[in-house]
Amino acid sequence: MTVHSIEAADLTALVRRYDVYFVDQFGVLHDGHRAYPGAIEALARLKAAGKTVVLLSNSGRRARPNEERLLRLGFAPGSWDFFVSSGEVAWRKFAGETSEPGLRAGTKCLLIARENDRSAVEGLDLRLVKDGADAEIVLLSGSEGDRFPLDHYHDLLAPAAQAGAPLVCTNPDRIMLTATGPTFGAGRIAELYAALGGSVEWIGKPYPEIYEAALAIAGVTDRARVVGVGDSIEHDVVGAKNAGIASALVRSGILAELGPSGLDSLYREFGARPDHVVARFVFAK
Repeated sequence: MTVHSIEAADLTALVRRYDVYFVDQFGVLHDGHRAYPGAIEALARLKAAGKTVVLLSNSGRRARPNEERLLRLGFAPGSWDFFVSSGEVAWRKFAGETSEPGLRAGTKCLLIARENDRSAVEGLDLRLVKDGADAEIVLLSGSEGDRFPLDHYHDLLAPAAQAGAPLVCTNPDRIMLTATGPTFGAGRIAELYAALGGSVEWIGKPYPEIYEAALAIAGVTDRARVVGVGDSIEHDVVGAKNAGIASALVRSGILAELGPSGLDSLYREFGARPDHVVARFVFAK
């Protein structure tokens, strides 16, 4: 597929070419606190053009709380068709709603989340524990790297790793955007767990499970008509490539300040280039 090296100003070229859009939220639609200028209108316009819009997010939270946040940020109800989060995919897996058996009732789980969020385990018959040494499984759905240093997670997780508890990471992002700037994400904590000798299972972009779930939910039969839109080469561009769909890199998130040489370096590092590069998730007036 042809690589578009020239950065487009808006989404116009994409609309002419694709029918199904897997759209990232953080760094594309909003920064976690406010919508990016023009993003609310662009998402609604994409849906109004008859496109299938799937919001595909490395959020450890389930779909519903993510959608509620979008509504609070001003996004219009009905401007997307489906919300597929890594937290939702994991929840369905744990609940036994996939082809795999779910977790045993009463499984002792150490939950690591942001802002005391419990949506990742809501409705599951799990026994939450606070001590890593007691855990039979660790569910890592979010990082509070803006509150705690990495050493905090080292001390919390070392006993679980030593005890052999597997860790499921539902947010593979190593860097996250916060009100005070970028900090380490849940993906970095999962890497720490692996370094401690623990076993890590990854659910989310760029891993295939979340893409296969989104393709099934959207009823996709022709992957050539699908484009993944995101702000990360490591997660969005690589994930789209591995899933056999096109990719569009939006330059409004974690790579906003990176110049052409820096981008080229990342393309080489991760072995993937986007099919399109777009300045922002907007439509020209």
